[in-house]
Amino acid sequence: MRQKKLVYYGKKCLIFLISVFILSVAVFYVARLAPGDPLISYYGDRTEKMSPEEREWAMGKLGLNEPISVQYVKWVKNAFHGEFGISFKYKQDVVEVIGGRIGNTLVLGGIGFIIMFAGALLLGILCAWYENRLADRILCKLGTISSCIPEFWMALVLILVFSVNLKILPSSGAYSTGNAGDIGDRVLHLMMPLTIVVMEHLWYYAYMIRNKILEEVRADYVLLAKAKGLDKKKLMFRHCVRNVMPAYLSIMAIAVPHVLGGTYVVESVFSYPGIGALSYESARYHDYNLLMLLCMMSGILVIFCNIVSQTINEQIDPRMKDEVITEKSEVVEG
Repeated sequence: MRQKKLVYYGKKCLIFLISVFILSVAVFYVARLAPGDPLISYYGDRTEKMSPEEREWAMGKLGLNEPISVQYVKWVKNAFHGEFGISFKYKQDVVEVIGGRIGNTLVLGGIGFIIMFAGALLLGILCAWYENRLADRILCKLGTISSCIPEFWMALVLILVFSVNLKILPSSGAYSTGNAGDIGDRVLHLMMPLTIVVMEHLWYYAYMIRNKILEEVRADYVLLAKAKGLDKKKLMFRHCVRNVMPAYLSIMAIAVPHVLGGTYVVESVFSYPGIGALSYESARYHDYNLLMLLCMMSGILVIFCNIVSQTINEQIDPRMKDEVITEKSEVVEG
């Protein structure tokens, strides 16, 4: 049994490493083959006045005059030593640039993630409890409408109402100038971005939880317990909700990339100084080193969460392992 577990988790680690390698190659080559001049990011308007010899010297200084394959091998070697190069735009080590922004994204995305899944669980239980009754129908309709509204449109509406008209909430930034340590000021700046992050995904996951609980409610053991007169509340919370929690954890794991992507969009709309806005800037200005590390960080998180979700699902339902084995054997035999 122990050996089987080691083999199982060893395969997962191997899949993770291969996926990260493929991601790094794809991002590195696509970034460098994309149209645009990276020298503009580093030298600005001076690039237009450079002679061919000066351009060649500048490309060599930034390590961009060698074949892409050679550049990639050097990047990998440096990455293993914790060296990811400097940002062309900010003229700083990319780790320092990201370190100054990542905290803002973790706060926005982390708090949004917790609120969203706590709210989704409560809404799912509430809708399942009042299935097909007025409360359930109203919540389903409101949730469907809210989930169909694009993030950027909802964000612009909030800015128009609360920043332009009412003037009670700031429309951009993580804090006012000089108030980096003011928690109250940071909360005010978080309110609108956080609302968008939560509202955009809340009902999607609440509806999934509602349906999973209802599936459990209709299971044979629940019907038998009802026939024996067991209390509805005990059935719901001690059995139904508890039995869907492993699946709920799987949903939470696979939701991380979705929430992360939504956070990036929200940061761009609200000019929130986080990883999302930084990713947009690095792609726009062809800041290769910064773009590479940001894409790798996001990609590794997505790959890891997907593998965790798959692992949880396979532990919940061992038949998934058998299906994968069957599919592989059919491919080999074919």
